[in-house]
Amino acid sequence: MSRESIKAFKYAFIQSVPVLFGYVFLGAAFGILLQKAGYNYIWAMFASLTVYAGSLQFVLVSFLSLGTALTTVALMSLFINSRHIFYGLSFIERFKETGKAYPYMVFSLTDETYSVLCSLKVPDGINKNTVMFLIALLNHVYWVAGSVLGALIGQMIPFDATGIDFSMTSLFVVIFLEQWKSSRNHTPALIGFASGIFFLVIFGPDNFLLPSLVATVVLLTVCRPFIKFREEK
Repeated sequence: MSRESIKAFKYAFIQSVPVLFGYVFLGAAFGILLQKAGYNYIWAMFASLTVYAGSLQFVLVSFLSLGTALTTVALMSLFINSRHIFYGLSFIERFKETGKAYPYMVFSLTDETYSVLCSLKVPDGINKNTVMFLIALLNHVYWVAGSVLGALIGQMIPFDATGIDFSMTSLFVVIFLEQWKSSRNHTPALIGFASGIFFLVIFGPDNFLLPSLVATVVLLTVCRPFIKFREEK
C-alpha cells in the first residue's frame, strides 16, 4: 500500500469515527431483533451487505416474520427510502468522478455517509475520490460488523435492546454540530431545521421527513443566490 493510500485511509477512518459508534450499536440492535425472529448471524450479515438501509432493515424483520407480500415490501421500501432520491441528486457528478466505484457509491449513500461527505474537506496531497470511497466502505463495514455482533450476542445471552435506537439520533446531533462549526454560513442548516420542525408539527413523526426534504430543496434552490453571496463575503 502506497504512502498516499495510507494517508487517505487514516483520514477517512477519522472522519468515519462518529458513524462507527452509531452503526455498531444500531447494527447490533438490528442483529438482536433478527436473531430473536429466528434468523442467525449469517442472515444478519447478508441482509446488511445487500439491503444496507438502516430503518428499512428493522422493518425487514417484521416482513420476514409475517411473510409480507413482495408488492408490499417493494412499496414500503420505496416510501421509507424515498429521501435518498434527494441525497443522490446532489452527488451525481461527484460520484461519477470516482470511476469504477460509482455504482458502489450510489448503493452505499446512507443518511450518515451523506452527512459526512457533505462536510468533507480533504487536505492537500490526499485523493478526494479515494477518501469518499473509503468513508462509504468503512461505514458499510461498521454496519455489517454491528449486525453480526448483535446477532451473536442475541444468540448467546439475553439482551434488552430498548432505547438503543436512540444512538442514531445522537449520531445525527453530533454530525450536525460538526457541520455547524465548520461552516461560516448557517443559512442552509437553519432552513433544514425550520422545515423539519414545521412539518413535524403538521404531519407528526412518522410522515414529516419527505415533505420537509422537498421543502428544504425548494427553499435552498430559491435562496441559492443569497446563500452564495453570504459565502463569498
